[in-house]
Amino acid sequence: MKNAFHTSLFVLMLTAPATLANGSEPKYVAVENWLKPAPDMETIGQAHGDVAVASNGDVYVSVGGARGGIQVFDSTGKYLRNVPNAPADFHGFVIHQEQAGEFIYGARLTGQSILKMQLDGRIVLSIAGSTIPPELVRVRNGMPSLRLTNVDVASDGRIFVVDGYSSDVIHCFDANGKYLDSFGGKEAPYGFKTCHKIAIDNRFDPPRILCCDRENRRVVHLSMDGEVLNVVKEMKRPAAVAVHGELAAIAEIEGRVSLLDKEGKTVLQLGANEVKAQTATNKVKPADWRTGILTAPHGLDFDSHGNLFVTEYNVYGRVVRYDLAK
Repeated sequence: MKNAFHTSLFVLMLTAPATLANGSEPKYVAVENWLKPAPDMETIGQAHGDVAVASNGDVYVSVGGARGGIQVFDSTGKYLRNVPNAPADFHGFVIHQEQAGEFIYGARLTGQSILKMQLDGRIVLSIAGSTIPPELVRVRNGMPSLRLTNVDVASDGRIFVVDGYSSDVIHCFDANGKYLDSFGGKEAPYGFKTCHKIAIDNRFDPPRILCCDRENRRVVHLSMDGEVLNVVKEMKRPAAVAVHGELAAIAEIEGRVSLLDKEGKTVLQLGANEVKAQTATNKVKPADWRTGILTAPHGLDFDSHGNLFVTEYNVYGRVVRYDLAK
């Protein structure tokens, strides 16, 4: 371990403290009532998970409850299906494009494993938590206690998973699931306090890992070997990150999404909720939801057009959509 669509569009009135390299300032519009739950459900169900968008525009959302697992919607928000074999405890997952096609990589919060699945649900790889050296795993009540919160995949196939609700250690595996290395944790030089979700940041050469260090209210840039490279402070409890083009979108569970440039400067903020009682809670009822205003962002992803999808921590299940204005 190293130290080193019946829809309405609402234009969001935003300020941009910084601009992109080409001098432009991106603008987004929030889309009202875009998501239509399965016909037998009023909402999509308990959400403490993630969202990812496939290359064809289909939106994948992990939920618990009656139709738990991964629900799939088309680009207009119509429910299509559940992914067979997808467990209901994918706290974090991504869709990764490879030579053989697109695959779901998911981190199981209670199942203590990482799964690689085809989009049709066939499991092609399962990495057991027991492959992680036991000295790197916290023990509770005499038992190993992994609480895996997110996973991402590097261009060379390496798989990175974070034990964000337990040890705050990031573990690395090769493309075949063989354990390679670990770094991070609660001790110096990292000092993580709920390293909630991570993402591979290919804006840099070589690429970096972005870590949402939630309870320290910061985003940490790491090298692929675990060296601390940069820290972005004063975030509103960052919970998840997704990268598209020049921007990294940070889901902040205290009711906001911030879009940052490579240096960590804020370019744009979306959905800021000034009602404190409505943020960082999963109890906000659908009657109190406001178009484009966030309550507890927990996961997010871009589609190929730059539109942004944000799933919230919410017992009813909510996915907020912002379209990139043309």
